[in-house]
Amino acid sequence: MHTWFLILSQFSVLGFAVLGGVFLAFSDFIMRALRVTGGAGGPEAMQAINREVFRYAFMALFLGMVPVSLVLAGGAVMTLAEPAPFLAAAALYVLGAFGVTVVRNVPMNNALAALDAASADGLQYWTSQYVPDWTFWNSVRAGACLAASAVLLYGTAPSLSV
Repeated sequence: MHTWFLILSQFSVLGFAVLGGVFLAFSDFIMRALRVTGGAGGPEAMQAINREVFRYAFMALFLGMVPVSLVLAGGAVMTLAEPAPFLAAAALYVLGAFGVTVVRNVPMNNALAALDAASADGLQYWTSQYVPDWTFWNSVRAGACLAASAVLLYGTAPSLSV
């Protein structure tokens, strides 16, 4: 395995794990805490989170891991005898994290953003649809990221042995 490819792979293991940890935190306790917040506190906080997420390192890492995943997949096919773990990790991230975000979580975020969080309709959407559905799909994203990290770590393990 080329040195640049090993370094990119190890960076990706960490990147996938960090993203998976963020998603896991939301599914495990942040969404529960927002759900039990009284009145419009939960939906208002989530609306703010959804606006702020675009401005920081999380989004750069989240979006940046898409082309990195594609480079890993392409590089593995071109240079490795056993590219399967690299292809699996790329697919897990691109489809299971990024794809789920685009198809499931972002439309729910947009619907929440369009609502008055304090209105009866806003609170009804928040409690009956947004929290359970968003959390489920967020858990899928967490699992996909953590699985991508584990599979990629497994794929690089032979290169790390002394």
